[in-house]
Amino acid sequence: MSHVLDLRKIACGFTAFVALSLGICCSSFAQESGERTLDEVKEEALKRAENGMYPMIGLDPADVREAFNSIHRMDNDEWAAAFIKVADRYMAEGKALEATDPVMAAAAYTRAWRLYSFGRWPVPASEGKRLAFAKALEAFRAAAKFLDPPLEVVRIPFEGKEIIGYLRLPRNPKGPVPVLLAISGLDSRKEDMAMNYGAILQYGIGFLAIDSPGTGQAPVKAGESSERMFSRAIDYLLTRPEVDKTRIAAVGQSFGAYWATKLAIVEHDRLRAVVAQSPPVDATFQKDFLLSRLRGNREYLFGMASAMEAILPDAHSPDDVVAQFPKLSLVAQGLIGKPTAPMLIIAGALDTQVPVADAYLLLSNGDVPKEAWINPKGGHLGRQVKVYPDPVILRTVIVPWLVRKLEMDTPKTAP
Repeated sequence: MSHVLDLRKIACGFTAFVALSLGICCSSFAQESGERTLDEVKEEALKRAENGMYPMIGLDPADVREAFNSIHRMDNDEWAAAFIKVADRYMAEGKALEATDPVMAAAAYTRAWRLYSFGRWPVPASEGKRLAFAKALEAFRAAAKFLDPPLEVVRIPFEGKEIIGYLRLPRNPKGPVPVLLAISGLDSRKEDMAMNYGAILQYGIGFLAIDSPGTGQAPVKAGESSERMFSRAIDYLLTRPEVDKTRIAAVGQSFGAYWATKLAIVEHDRLRAVVAQSPPVDATFQKDFLLSRLRGNREYLFGMASAMEAILPDAHSPDDVVAQFPKLSLVAQGLIGKPTAPMLIIAGALDTQVPVADAYLLLSNGDVPKEAWINPKGGHLGRQVKVYPDPVILRTVIVPWLVRKLEMDTPKTAP
């Protein structure tokens, strides 16, 4: 789609967008950029919490309201402090219950993790949000101690740093098992993927959840060759005797689907199957799309500019995003049309964050037929409120496809 753009208005809007993301309060900026005001953020977040919509999935609306009572301006540290305060109560409750009621302790830790995680959302761009992120990691791992089968924190050496992931395998397997490499998105984290993909364990399939480049604890920013960290993760899986080396798959959502798609091409010999949920491919990275549709995007709760800047090396403004993103296009990299692993492409026709044209481009190129689930009434990730929320798409679309492709016809073990 092309648009005639007033560059002065764009510049002003982007300046306002960044100002709001950084916590500078100015109502005229909010109006110019199309970004939500604080009151609008509160209203929309509560609506999403009540309807189980991202990024409020699993959050109790009462907890969200309590935190919002302490937030009076769009300031990163004030936001973080409000959610930390509520989460700390559940963290203390979990510690008090560990010895006497592990089930309730795990539930309290999980509740704390979700609140801390939203306290750092969309990115830990300040001291307070970095603290919220650190506390989210602590709370998630506290909850994970009670998981059965257990969750293992793995540390994979990588270019002088390390890839930190969560490996979880089915209970009592009869031999090596298929494993899914689960890649988080722009503002989700490996903790979210680990929580969600616990649903696949009952089919005898394990997972390794890893942060997307530039997010969470990832060792590299997003760049033209950052998929190498996932290739290294595949190398690691091949060293594990519990893993069936012929049945490794990958799944990614949103920006994680970009990396999953790239892996489907560069690692097509080592991957049995790949799921890409709203994959950015080419149009997503182009200047016209960035300028005309992502500024003040209402499908995104708030702060998309800061989230995009955070994943890139040396990006400090929307101008930097516009300059760097085209290099990530799989068309520009000469990859579209090359052989791929079998793929399931999921998208929403009404997606305003990743145009559905990218899904069609992917579907119509390559060497093997691909499968698709395109929701004509769906937005980002194919979501449709109360009809196809994230858990329903996972349970009814993604998991059955993976079970079929990995030749796991019926549940093999208890979750």
